[in-house]
Amino acid sequence: MALDVPAAPVAQNFPTALIAQNRALADLTRTADPDTPVPTCPDWMLRQLVTHVGRGDRWAATIVGQRAESVVDPRMVPDGKPPADPGDAADWLIGGVRLLIDAVDGVGPETSVWTFLGPRPAAWWLRRRLHETAVHRADAALALNAPFDLPADVAADGVSEWLSLLAAASRPEPPLEGGTSMHLHATDDGLGAAGEWMVRGGGDGIAWESGHAKGTVAVRGAAVDLLLTLTRRIPAGDPRVQVLGDAAVFDGWLARTAF
Repeated sequence: MALDVPAAPVAQNFPTALIAQNRALADLTRTADPDTPVPTCPDWMLRQLVTHVGRGDRWAATIVGQRAESVVDPRMVPDGKPPADPGDAADWLIGGVRLLIDAVDGVGPETSVWTFLGPRPAAWWLRRRLHETAVHRADAALALNAPFDLPADVAADGVSEWLSLLAAASRPEPPLEGGTSMHLHATDDGLGAAGEWMVRGGGDGIAWESGHAKGTVAVRGAAVDLLLTLTRRIPAGDPRVQVLGDAAVFDGWLARTAF
């Protein structure tokens, strides 16, 4: 099942939110040691994380700008390596987002382009890069023992986007067994339906929708903590997140949803 029903859109528009997360990551890494290990991205140091994010933005910009109908080799993306100096690398990181936003503006947000889930509107890449950047900013913050937070609406949209990716992609094992379900509940004020998700297993995939219902397992916490738990940046047993019901169902979900 690859059906998903999106929650209410993020309150900020995606380019604005992407710029904010990109600049926050650049500011965090600008004076940091590029050889700092990143525990949540095994075998990476901070320099690899910055390279991954900045090259990813340029890769997306190239796909959009070329109106690509098939995959573009990331190794062939122009200016795909950051300068050695951390400050210059931070400026390079910021430049990649500008390239992507300009590319989407240039071709039009509804223009169909290649994505790893099949053809999608060019603006799809803005949302994808927003949440990719936000989660990798969390990686950098954890590596540097720095505080991390996200606006609740951005974090909630990140949860929705993550569920959409999982619903659309084929996987060796379904995240939920048939007949089981998971309810996610963000405890932030003001999110409404955009802060609750019902996910059901069946067949070879999942289906999800916004809203409240009883699940085999329920997971509650602030939207940012739900996002970081779902993406395995904080453990399921972290006190910021409450797991109710059959915890083994959630453990199985986490084990099967690496992306």
